[in-house]
Amino acid sequence: MAFYNYDVVVIGAGPAGEGAAINAAKGGKKVAIIESRSQVGGNCTHLGTIPSKALRHSVRQIMQFNQNPLFHQIGDSRWFSFQDLLKSAECVISKQVASRTSAYSRNRVDAFFGNASFVDQHTVSVTCSNGAVEHLHGESIVIATGSRPYRPDDVDFSHPMVYDSDTVLQMAYTPKRIIIYGAGVIGCEYASIFSGLGVRVDLINNREGLMDFLDEEVSQALSYHLRNNNVLIRHNEIYEKIETTEDGVVLHLKSGKKIKADALLWCNGRSGNIEGLGLENVGITPNKRGQVQVDAHYRTEVPHIYAAGDAIGWPSLASAAYDQGRSAAYSISDGGDCYFVNDVPTGIFTIPEISSVGKNERELTEAKVPYEVGKASFRTMARAQIAMEPVGMLKILFHRETLEILGVHCFGYQASEIVHIGQAIMSQKGPGNTLEYFVNTTFNYPTMAEAYRRAAINGLNRLQ
Repeated sequence: MAFYNYDVVVIGAGPAGEGAAINAAKGGKKVAIIESRSQVGGNCTHLGTIPSKALRHSVRQIMQFNQNPLFHQIGDSRWFSFQDLLKSAECVISKQVASRTSAYSRNRVDAFFGNASFVDQHTVSVTCSNGAVEHLHGESIVIATGSRPYRPDDVDFSHPMVYDSDTVLQMAYTPKRIIIYGAGVIGCEYASIFSGLGVRVDLINNREGLMDFLDEEVSQALSYHLRNNNVLIRHNEIYEKIETTEDGVVLHLKSGKKIKADALLWCNGRSGNIEGLGLENVGITPNKRGQVQVDAHYRTEVPHIYAAGDAIGWPSLASAAYDQGRSAAYSISDGGDCYFVNDVPTGIFTIPEISSVGKNERELTEAKVPYEVGKASFRTMARAQIAMEPVGMLKILFHRETLEILGVHCFGYQASEIVHIGQAIMSQKGPGNTLEYFVNTTFNYPTMAEAYRRAAINGLNRLQ
């Protein structure tokens, strides 16, 4: 049995673990990272963010080709299978793994591959695939084990036609009809992917509307475009049972409805990856979702044990997880540069995509903030017309009196890129964070960023 000493031991090589390990190494610490897979990258690279966005990009390209009259001269519409898309995603995954492996190597971070478990508050055992066990001692330890799809006991995930957002990447056929249970971010993204392939999609939502944390107008726009792409959305529905047969799946809803399809994709919640981690050996108690509680410095109940990423819950985004890991490393070093990640833009890669930062209209109304709205429609913008992407809008919410920007909401082409301009201006202090910045700043033409100027002028006109 081998025994190694480190300043910092990081459990999990996803975005949070990577951020913590590399930042600690740059701070002069001797660092080890433990990954349960045979390659680094975590769920983000292998099962979540990277493959789903790669799939979405390929579907969008297919849709653009089939909808563009210029390409109709070279033949009929093209059809691709789900397996064709998976091959494209695998190429991206391999490149990401190579890039991350190189980053660990350059920063002298030792990587151990196997299942980690706490022996005591400073020691973690690693059980390798060949059965060998190694012990790592860490002055500080970071839990960055990520999350996995929540699986209720009464759903038979062993059936070949029942999937979750991890196992769907193993789907070996293209269904004619699929039921997606859960209309959160993951459910809506996969609804876009499958509908873009021509699959009939039943999207089951147990709430009144899609993703109620979004601006209401944006949520309604997403609903419209999903339906326009042959997605049948059923709101306020809860499953009673899931019946599996030799040729499909039947979803029984408490409302009495029965829906049959070739496959069912379960997208209803996620749980922290803590099984077998031995948290009971160190005095850390997770919540019922398997998430670890932390303070403003990402410390757990045990001061020298930290946690970041999906293991701590909200916001469960790769972008935030990386920054949380970096902040945990700062806390380990000296705490001077540590900041708690709480101002995070949303990036939802449906078709069309959605992104927002700051407050929405409902929140401002409830807080009785006197706000006004400035809008720019993509259908009138030259860059959107050139790209043949007329769907979408940019919406700026601002204070009627001070013109301070309170929220930015974008729906459509390049939304997740466009939102960062508004985010940057919102982060400025004093007079720099007002609508006037967009009116008095020259933007390249034709660009999608020009939407800010149009929306700002539209908003100022509403004050007259």
